[in-house]
Order: sequence, then C-alpha cells, then structure tokens
Amino acid sequence: MEVLGRFWARVTAPVPELPTEVLLGTAAVAAVLVLSPVLWRPTRHVVTIAHEGAHGLVALAAGRRLSGIRLHSDTSGLTVSAGRPTGPGMVLTCASGYVGPGLFGLGAAALLASGHAVGLLWALLLLLALLLVQIRNWYGLRSVLVTGAVVFAATWWLPPDGQAAFAAVATWFLLFAAPRTVVELQGARRRRRAPDSDADQLARLTRVPALLWVGFFLLVDVGALLLGGYWLLT
Repeated sequence: MEVLGRFWARVTAPVPELPTEVLLGTAAVAAVLVLSPVLWRPTRHVVTIAHEGAHGLVALAAGRRLSGIRLHSDTSGLTVSAGRPTGPGMVLTCASGYVGPGLFGLGAAALLASGHAVGLLWALLLLLALLLVQIRNWYGLRSVLVTGAVVFAATWWLPPDGQAAFAAVATWFLLFAAPRTVVELQGARRRRRAPDSDADQLARLTRVPALLWVGFFLLVDVGALLLGGYWLLT
C-alpha cells in the first residue's frame, strides 16, 4: 500500500506551469511534425491510434461489443464492433473517429493547463494499455507498443519540467493533427479513393450528406484546437 501511495502521489503531483515561450516552442515542434511531409508519415500513426481508440471507447459506451482493432502500415485502421447495424449507437461509434484525436487533445490540454502533466502521461499509458488488449494484428501491436514505450520513457526518465514539455508537444500534436486528417479525408473523397469513409458510412446511416459530416468533423476539431490553445496559453 505504501508503494501504491507513493506512486499515486507521483502521478497526481502538480507540475509548475510552463512559461509561455516554452509552450509556444512546443507548439512549433508539434506544428513541424504535422506539416512536414517527411515527419507526418510516421507520426500520423499516433493519430490513427487515437482515431481507432475513439471508435472503440464510444462503441463500448454505446453498449456495443468490441471485437477488435487493426492498425495498418499505410496509417489506416479498422475497429470492429458487434451490435445493431443501425441506430444511435452505430452512428455515435462511426462519428467518433475523426473527432476523437481533437477531443483527446482537448482533454490533454485541460490536464496540462491544471498542472497535471505527469498524470496526463500516465493517463496516456493507461489508454494505450487498454487499447493494446484489443489489437488484432502484428503491425498494430508494434505501433501501440512503440508509442507506449516512447511515452513511458518520457514519464520514467525525464525530470518534471521535461515531462511537462513532452506532454505539451503531445497535446499540441493531437490538436494540430486532428484537422489535418479531416482535410485529408475530404481530399481522398474528392478523388473517389474513400467510398467507405466514416463520413460516407454516416451518410448511409443518417441520410445526412457526407460533406456535412466532414464539415462537422472539421468544426469539432478546429473548435478543440482553439479552445485547447486558449487553455494552454492563458
């Protein structure tokens, strides 16, 4: 119990707020990761993990049975759940993917702004561990393990200020990356390369045009970016 108590105290210990110039620097690093074609390709796998994880979490919350998650080397993914093929549960599950990374980033911004950078990193590790047991392919297993190893290394070896800076980069990355994936989605749809995208599936489920769903995704993600940035910088 004493060990658990010390661990809990470490996880919940507040970290002094990062100076504004450091927060802006971490935002610049995250922006480079998102905007650089060379760096975006490998780091986009993190967004896929958040995207498919959001599908899985909402599926469970909606009372569906999660059958498994696959992550692929082309940065695509697939979450399979069992339940009614139509209805609110299916709509919520399908709609959660493209807004998931932005909302995860917003939640991370709330924790970081309240001084809980260490707790944020351990929360990320917990979510990755829960996702890991649902992975059903080798590439997905490797992707989640590598991501978890990077977060664990930051949590275990970096000093508190370093952990806060790492958490800030991760938070900004999710906030910046979410809108880009929606823009990429619409680009693929325009070229007719994504006939079964989340937006098109939602259009078939709800009779709401797929383009409106794309607009909804973008509105939520840009809103999360603006609100999260406000929380971090004020």
